[in-house]
Amino acid sequence: MAALTNRLLRAKNGLTFSSLPIFKITRSFSSSIIHNKDKNNVQWVFLGCPGVGKGTYAGRLSSLLGVPHISTGDLVRHELSSSGPLSQELAQIVNQGKLLSDEIIFRLLSKRLKAGEANGESGFILDGFPRTIKQAETLEKVTHVDLVINLKLREDVIIEKCLGRRICSQCGGNFNVASIDIKGENGGRGMVMAPLLPPPNCESKLITRSDDTEDVVKERLRIYNEMRMSKVTYW
Repeated sequence: MAALTNRLLRAKNGLTFSSLPIFKITRSFSSSIIHNKDKNNVQWVFLGCPGVGKGTYAGRLSSLLGVPHISTGDLVRHELSSSGPLSQELAQIVNQGKLLSDEIIFRLLSKRLKAGEANGESGFILDGFPRTIKQAETLEKVTHVDLVINLKLREDVIIEKCLGRRICSQCGGNFNVASIDIKGENGGRGMVMAPLLPPPNCESKLITRSDDTEDVVKERLRIYNEMRMSKVTYW
């Protein structure tokens, strides 16, 4: 972990490409992966557009495997809630739906990895990183990635899910009030996603993220789709 932290700050472009498997995740994982004897040392990456569910799946697997779930989105939101020197700059970028620079992402991630190293963490599940080719190149240069998982979902469903996201202002819990029920056409499969409702003690304390407006979500998806093919092809 120490080597990864230090080299993230120093790494440059120009890497040898390697081929890694990309999977469309489902509700279950192979038991041979989950029960691997080295499960505490897994080094996985979750790809996918904003709102697709990376954090939900990565968080569940983090608990199951006993490895840290490192979400760049959470790192950014934590920095936004602080009074640090980056908070105002981040707020302006995030509220417009723009991507943060590689330099800012590397700085936040390195800070998180140093904290994990101090706590004796081993392995990781990265969520929201890498988002650019440069970030992917940097990651591949400084550490080995065991598995890359690419999550996919219809864009209209993603927008509805993002607009339904809620956070409890007291406990910080994440919920979603959107109820997805799309009928299949011409004999095709439909899609049903039940809402993730809060417990009664959180109902009156729900707030909406400042970047979860329709215009911002669509802008984030537009930027992601522009970059998607090159990044996925890279892996």
